[in-house]
Amino acid sequence: MKEYRPGDKVVLPPYGVGVVAGIAQRTVAGIGRSYYQVEFPGSRSKAFVPVESPQQVGLRPALTRDEVPQILEHLKHGQLPLPKQWAARHRRVTEILSEGNPHRIAILAGQLRRWDAERGLPDLDRQAFRRAINLLAEEVAQALEITVSETRVVFEEAWGEELN
Repeated sequence: MKEYRPGDKVVLPPYGVGVVAGIAQRTVAGIGRSYYQVEFPGSRSKAFVPVESPQQVGLRPALTRDEVPQILEHLKHGQLPLPKQWAARHRRVTEILSEGNPHRIAILAGQLRRWDAERGLPDLDRQAFRRAINLLAEEVAQALEITVSETRVVFEEAWGEELN
């Protein structure tokens, strides 16, 4: 089990990138436990994640600068077999976005971008593509210490085309 310390950058789906502010003792349903207090820059949101089981709620370390090239490679060349039937595809896409794994999200975004170039995307797939790009942009921005807008430029350069 990964232990986090104050100052560690983490991701908590669906909140996004946050920072471990400390460990707080809280009583829930009459039981005292230790919780990581995660704060999310740019908002007043806080989350309390049980120290004994952070992985159960999806808490994970944020991307590092060294991982960004692999994310960009997934964006450019990622292929993902998705169901052709829209309801099944929507379920699968929602599952990938909800789990918050940046590598899988980048592969999904790469596949959807390719489909968009080949035949255009239906509205639900276009929304999923935008959500994937937004999730990745936030996390890559923190890893590279740049703005989300600058991250979008990095994605466009990787693809050799502008984002829609």
